[in-house]
Amino acid sequence: MDTHPVAKVSYARRCATVAAAVVAAVGLLTMAGSAGAQPQPTVSQVQAKLKKLTDKENWLIQRYDQAKQDLASAHQRLSVVNTEVNKDAAAAKSMQDEIAQIASNVYENGAMSSVAALLTSGNPQTLLSQSAFLTHLSTDQYQQLQQVITTEKQLAGAHQMAKRTEKAVASLTKQLGSQHAALEKTIAQQQALLQSLTPQQQQQQLGGGGTTTGQGGYTGPTNTQAEQAVAFAYNQLGCPYVFGATGPCGSGFDCSGLVMSAWASAGVSIPRTSYGQATLPAVSTSALQPGDILEFAGDSHVGIYVGNNELIDAPQPGMNVEKVSLSSSWYASNLDGAVRP
Repeated sequence: MDTHPVAKVSYARRCATVAAAVVAAVGLLTMAGSAGAQPQPTVSQVQAKLKKLTDKENWLIQRYDQAKQDLASAHQRLSVVNTEVNKDAAAAKSMQDEIAQIASNVYENGAMSSVAALLTSGNPQTLLSQSAFLTHLSTDQYQQLQQVITTEKQLAGAHQMAKRTEKAVASLTKQLGSQHAALEKTIAQQQALLQSLTPQQQQQQLGGGGTTTGQGGYTGPTNTQAEQAVAFAYNQLGCPYVFGATGPCGSGFDCSGLVMSAWASAGVSIPRTSYGQATLPAVSTSALQPGDILEFAGDSHVGIYVGNNELIDAPQPGMNVEKVSLSSSWYASNLDGAVRP
């Protein structure tokens, strides 16, 4: 016989309370789990995001190419300017020797020693401002001093130009590094998204589905510059895509680098970037000829037309130079037009 009914009821109530709390906690955890789970994107959403990333990547690559070209030009300018500085410095030193000779001649001709002191003061402009001093100079000596002044002005100007150019080089170097980092980040995002697609779905993006074999197998004519550019493009099939690169094969190509190098091999100089190449004379896409440059995605990507409705292209990082049909998904839907050097 239970002699503690109150204690028994209390215990039962506590058990019921604990059980209710457990059920409630489980319910809250279930709700929290449901609320925290993000819906998986559809294939079409992934492909739409990939297109945006690809367009951004192409744009960044062309900006990188332009910055790299600007930096190379700045280095070239700096080299020229430093050569000028060295030349003007040597000329100024030689002129100082001539001033010393003039001082010696003036002194020997009986001029005041203070005149000789002026001559060796190192300030030719001050010399020519002394009217009393000028009477002691011959025409040749006067012209020599004028040349000294001109040379020293050139040297000062060259030093200023060198400083400005060095500053430009430093700024461009920093800009290039920043663009490289942004590009690497975009490429990583793009590659991660690509991995979520099937191989067939991946072929609907830029690159893929073409052939990367046949390097050196071009057997067509090479009589014209356009045909020579096409032959060069065939010889790069299978070479790696490397942004900012213009070859040779071991160093890789990006899209505009491949096109530029192809035409350069035929002796034709064209702009480095796809945006620059888009300024070449336009031709109708209904009248394409081998060698024509095809522009895609707002002129942010280019390939070289090789006939038979095909182009050779350096598609994007992680891929190789390939020959692909112009009718394939990405190329067909992003074709802007064509130009002919």
